[in-house]
Amino acid sequence: MDVNAPCGLLRAFAQLEDPRMNRTKHHPLENILTIAICAVLCGADGWVDIAEFGRGKKDWFTTFLHMPKGIPSHDTFGRVFAALNPLAFETCFIAWINTLAVATEGRLIAIDGKTLRRSLDIANGKAAIHMVSAWCAANHMVLGQLATDDQSNEITAIPELLKLLDIRGAVITIDAMGCQKDIAEQIVDQGGDYILHLKGNQGTLHQETVQLFEECLTDDCRGIATRQARTTNKGHGRIEQRHLVATNDVGWFAERGKWKGLRSLIRVQCQRTIGDKTTHETHYFISSLRVVNPRKAGKTVETATTTKADGKTVSAAKLLEYIRGHWGVENGLHWCLDIAFADDDRRIRMGHAAENFARLARLALNLLKAQTNHKVGIKLKRKCCGWSNDYLARVLTQQNTGI
Repeated sequence: MDVNAPCGLLRAFAQLEDPRMNRTKHHPLENILTIAICAVLCGADGWVDIAEFGRGKKDWFTTFLHMPKGIPSHDTFGRVFAALNPLAFETCFIAWINTLAVATEGRLIAIDGKTLRRSLDIANGKAAIHMVSAWCAANHMVLGQLATDDQSNEITAIPELLKLLDIRGAVITIDAMGCQKDIAEQIVDQGGDYILHLKGNQGTLHQETVQLFEECLTDDCRGIATRQARTTNKGHGRIEQRHLVATNDVGWFAERGKWKGLRSLIRVQCQRTIGDKTTHETHYFISSLRVVNPRKAGKTVETATTTKADGKTVSAAKLLEYIRGHWGVENGLHWCLDIAFADDDRRIRMGHAAENFARLARLALNLLKAQTNHKVGIKLKRKCCGWSNDYLARVLTQQNTGI
């Protein structure tokens, strides 16, 4: 395998500090990382799996790794990843991602959390690990992730994750947990825009926004300008309809100045019909994007890349696309991790091991999703990596060719 391939996977982790004492370094950290990454790509879901995979592929690994003492034991893998600094590991992960992901203007970055349920360690009083991830819809990649002790700490993890990312020109979507003044300010200061889900945790703003749409933006009250968009989707026995209404009239809000860059308020009404049952939901959002009508000349639609003196502008249709796109993190990331990587079934708990193994899984997911020429699911791609050394090498080196 060409370890000098353009993706720079191994080079990206070359600066990672080895947590072991010199007298215990029987196996180079590079070897441990490489074997672990390859094993997880091929279907390994624990340290015993990784060690057995290494022994089964030893002849292949010796073609590009120096292994004077053979394959590490499963205990060695477990101890190293339990001691490995997760923030340093994440920094190297992001450096590698930056060589793969194309940073386009107006790209959507959805930030959302997921709990590793089996990481709960009641005996030692350790809460389940909650991973907060940044998902880029355009590249179908995890751009970064950090762990918290529980879901409530997303508020503190999100700013730290944002610091690690280049979000210039991006649109950041976050659910209600991250709808905080400091987070909105940080996104704007880093050169991005935000769409934040608004719920009762922002009492005054939420109450007044609901009142605005229910009392002032009705069909018989046209004192405030609005922009609207609708979509209808059918499939799998259900019909989903969405109606977005947005307004740039936010000057009336008394605390507007505390929300940096606030330019629009949004309501999305959803109707879902499955058989004879119909349900309705209403969601509210705040955004730093101005909402405009499509340009009449040439019938083109303005996108979030259009910048004016009073901020970036976006059509109502594009705004609805962003809001719908946020939930792509559930199918594109969380569902894949549960189904293809058994994320909720791993009983890894010692030290930083659970967080770092979760990072290995997300690294593998990025590599497999980047292999776009082979039109099969992630689970089957993992099997293909295990069946064929050539296929595994192509995935590692990002040679995007078919099976």
